[in-house]
Amino acid sequence: MARIALKVDVDTWRGTREGVPNLVRALSAARADASFLFSLGPDHTGRAVMRVLRPGFLSKVSRTSVLEHYGLRTLLYGSLLPGPDIGKREARTLRSVRDAGFEVGVHCWDHVRWQDQLLSKDATWAQCEMQRATQRFAEVFGVMPRLHGAAGWQFTNAAASAEQALGFEFASDTRGTHPFLPVSANGTVIGPPQFPTTLPTLDELIGIDHVTVDNVHLHVLALTEHIEQDQVYTLHAELEGMKLRPVFERLLVGWRAQGHELVSLASLHESQLLNALPKHRIEFGHLPGRSGSLTVQGRRMDTNG
Repeated sequence: MARIALKVDVDTWRGTREGVPNLVRALSAARADASFLFSLGPDHTGRAVMRVLRPGFLSKVSRTSVLEHYGLRTLLYGSLLPGPDIGKREARTLRSVRDAGFEVGVHCWDHVRWQDQLLSKDATWAQCEMQRATQRFAEVFGVMPRLHGAAGWQFTNAAASAEQALGFEFASDTRGTHPFLPVSANGTVIGPPQFPTTLPTLDELIGIDHVTVDNVHLHVLALTEHIEQDQVYTLHAELEGMKLRPVFERLLVGWRAQGHELVSLASLHESQLLNALPKHRIEFGHLPGRSGSLTVQGRRMDTNG
């Protein structure tokens, strides 16, 4: 049996005010722990229109019904409608998650801005964006954040260095197979330990190879049935916290039946001998069911690699 860390990405204002409370109730009822990562600045979801040019994006939209999950108003924020400031409007909601006993951390300042612009900007831009999110987190919670998880798994060496400079203790910015220390080309550690997402997300599975909303939980449970190594599962407040909440509740029941412990990312971090973690580069790659490229656990760089 294994531990499965549940990482909740919160991308939008609607996901914050509606999906997050739903997930808190579902997790509490199941006696499951989780880590909630918040978008803390403006919701500019409507500016994501340029993603239609990415390979596979239109296919993903047709499979996962973006309009149904996000709602028309959310898809207009930042274009035809002003983007609401999530951290200011929902500070009480964010604190209620912490008060319910769940770990909280930083997802981003502006989800679309980070996801669509990071790779074309310099290190100063990345640190400035992360600094804004960190400051807002401190305003809301009264403490500095320990955990960061990048929007859309878009991450770079410069962002890793910014995490280190801003005092983050651990992160989940990447996709991969096991915890690691991110390093530069010469093997120098450049950021805090990474706990990558190891399992596929629901929106990557639904609509492919006869996987539907009704049976997607069975596919995920088949992947975890005989595992012994710790895993990280990323869910979204806009999906599992809303229309796909029944699917997530079936997953919680299934994971319990399989004997797994449902934990926060902090639980994985606190159990690691950090100096013994393998060192890996962070690279860009593609995953089935997801449009565009994203940051993945790359080549191992330590002496045992």
